[in-house]
Amino acid sequence: MDHFLYRGGVLHAEGVALPQIAASVGTPFYVYSTATLTRHYQLFHDALGDLPHLVCFSVKSLSNIAVLKTLAGLGAGMDVVSGGEYRRARAAGVPGDNIVFSGVGKTVEEMRLTLDGGIRQFNVESEAEMAALNAVALSMGKVAPITVRVNPDVDAKTHAKIATGKKENKFGIPISRAREVYALAASLPGLRVVGVDVHIGSQLTDLAPFAQAFEKLAELVVQLRADGHGIERLDLGGGLGIPYAQSNDTPPLPQDYGALVREKLGHLGCEIEIEPGRLISGNAGLLVASVIYAKSGEERDFLILDAAMNDLVRPSMYDAHHDVVPVIEPAPASERHSYDVVGPVCETGDTFARGRALPLLDAGDLVAFRSAGAYGAVMASEYNTRPLVPEVLVHGDHYAVIRERPSYEEILGRDRLPAWLDDSRKDA
Repeated sequence: MDHFLYRGGVLHAEGVALPQIAASVGTPFYVYSTATLTRHYQLFHDALGDLPHLVCFSVKSLSNIAVLKTLAGLGAGMDVVSGGEYRRARAAGVPGDNIVFSGVGKTVEEMRLTLDGGIRQFNVESEAEMAALNAVALSMGKVAPITVRVNPDVDAKTHAKIATGKKENKFGIPISRAREVYALAASLPGLRVVGVDVHIGSQLTDLAPFAQAFEKLAELVVQLRADGHGIERLDLGGGLGIPYAQSNDTPPLPQDYGALVREKLGHLGCEIEIEPGRLISGNAGLLVASVIYAKSGEERDFLILDAAMNDLVRPSMYDAHHDVVPVIEPAPASERHSYDVVGPVCETGDTFARGRALPLLDAGDLVAFRSAGAYGAVMASEYNTRPLVPEVLVHGDHYAVIRERPSYEEILGRDRLPAWLDDSRKDA
């Protein structure tokens, strides 16, 4: 469920009509619903019920500080994968004790930053990282809390580019070597083992892979405790999928996921950490664009929008589906037409949809891409020197721009001429 509904024939974000925002900030733009973010966070929180737990929002899915502050105000922790994301979480007022640091390539500088600013735990992914973190912690007179990310070799049955739990993936330590690696961790004085971490992939639409991974995790916890390790927390990652097409079957609900966690892991007495991103933010955002031209081709017709692959890369990168809807609601019996929905970037890959049945649309009409809140704005670029898309947050009948569209002067001003090309300095 989201809070983007037609009212009086016009698509609204909560209580705000999208044409009103378009008239103010121009198109394309991202718009997020506070009510949807709140509802989806609460679903996860309630699903885990009285199990000791922390819901850590995956910052990589949607990293705007206003969104992070909204979720932190509800009690969310944060899962970060870079020093930059850590800085965003801290800027949003999230205490270090509520921030988990994941990722395969943490640098020494990032380790220092987070140990100095406060961190709940590092999810360590290799012995090399473990040794580096131990050295950094000792040099700072600190002890770093860690989990080890284990790779359970479970097929998440998701897109190959977002599967993370198979033995050929770069993530984690093979579960077969976990006891050996935990023994190494226990021998390093700058580290303190607090738990185990597992994450098998993103956009999972079936609970079966989770069940397989959790069963392997439970067996490992029993073994590690027998070896003398204090396993207090289980970080289960994220990955629960969303329906990108409104006609699709509904993926498992958070309450079903929570029931599975209780069944497979509840007996271990561990605090549960989960790191949802897409299910909290995905359906909480739209990308709104304008039609530049409706173009007739020899074999197909095109809708050319002012949004492009640099604004929303998922269709080009993952062959991902996003429902595209007109902002002005069509009449129930209105004619439908087949369009290829494309952007203006000079690549054939700048295509959002092929053969999509839509009402007849023309230049100036507004359309909205649904389920664009996750991995939309965060993956945007300035390819073709196109300014980054502004972001707007709606709260009831109020809205605010939470990231401005940069001017061309700002974009060009980042470039620097070397002395031999700078005419103003040639005579100096």
